[in-house]
Amino acid sequence: MQKFKTALMDEAALIRAVRRISHEIVERNKGTDGLVLVGIKSRGLPLAKMIKDNIAALEGVELPLEMLDTSLYRDDVEKPLNASLKPLATDITGKRVILVDDVLYTGRTVRAAIEAVFSIGRPARIQLAVLIDRGHRELPIRADYIGKNIPTSRSEAVAVYVKEIDGRYGAEILENI
Repeated sequence: MQKFKTALMDEAALIRAVRRISHEIVERNKGTDGLVLVGIKSRGLPLAKMIKDNIAALEGVELPLEMLDTSLYRDDVEKPLNASLKPLATDITGKRVILVDDVLYTGRTVRAAIEAVFSIGRPARIQLAVLIDRGHRELPIRADYIGKNIPTSRSEAVAVYVKEIDGRYGAEILENI
């Protein structure tokens, strides 16, 4: 089956969206005190790093950056044997945690991430930043910061590309034809 691609974001559009999200995070939190960025594995981490770099350039502050693997907390995939959640280097208790992911779809990854965060510590608040919100939620979850809202059908997939993993920045809708 061949996949048909529709471009959503080129490199410049993705960088602009992440820059805007970075500004919104600082604005809504009235600064950077107590913020911790947590990138959801795998493409959420490079996006969180971009946000960290943008905030450092804007505010002159290096925010803590952590990576979270949600596979142990997923209810829709088999859990790896002998797997365990890696502790974060940053104490998140009492902090404002910004979860960062590439695409918000059913909400199951975010639910798993929230569960994982609470197994590690007790943050004061959790906020969600996503590059693309494609709809079709199965859980009552919404993003606080969104790069782009894209209505999609369930037969479509959204692919986000980051240089660290894919060698380029961009986003596409993939549709089987």
